[in-house]
Amino acid sequence: MVIVMFGLLIVVGYLITIRNFPILGLNYIDKKELDLTTLIKVDVRDYNESYKNPVKGSINVPVAYLKRYYMEIPSENLIVVASNRLEKNVGIRFLRTKGFKVVGYTITNEEKTVLKENQLNKESYC
Repeated sequence: MVIVMFGLLIVVGYLITIRNFPILGLNYIDKKELDLTTLIKVDVRDYNESYKNPVKGSINVPVAYLKRYYMEIPSENLIVVASNRLEKNVGIRFLRTKGFKVVGYTITNEEKTVLKENQLNKESYC
């Protein structure tokens, strides 16, 4: 019984680590600098989000479709465009397991998150 519980704990810990633990050794690239780079950009956001806020010159393959369409991505240095950290982590880990070299990433909705946090801090209740 203890062995089964220990095995279950390891599996759950592994799944949490794959999705949430940050990937080390990658450069964050600001969205303003993204247009200036000549590297291949892979947009792993959903089609709805990438349609509303397109990234010029990117290849749009949502995270859910990476397993099916990763062969269409050129095998060069890549930059991953994601809408949140979870998409970034899952997308980069998958691409690396398939042999791609991911050198950087950008998160498009991070500005909205920071803006909401700043709005909360401006109010004073004194």
